[in-house]
Amino acid sequence: MVLSTSSNFAKPDDAFRAIVEAHRGLTEAQSADLDAALVLVLANHIGDLDVLREAIALAKRRMLDASQQQQQQQQ
Repeated sequence: MVLSTSSNFAKPDDAFRAIVEAHRGLTEAQSADLDAALVLVLANHIGDLDVLREAIALAKRRMLDASQQQQQQQQ
C-alpha cells in the first residue's frame, strides 16, 4: 500500500466539516481525546505500519513547516 496524499473525497469540504462538527461542544481536553481516538481508529483502518510511518512523518513535517513559516512571519 502507498500513502495517498491527494483527496479521495468527492466533497473534501464536507469531510473537513464533519471533523470540525465532531468537536463542537467539546472541551479542549475532550477535543484532544477525540483527535487521539480518531487517529487510532484510522491507523487501524490503514493497517499497514510502513504507510502509517510515512503518514506520521508527512504530518510532522507539515506541522513543523507551518510552525516555521509562522515564526518567520512574526519576525
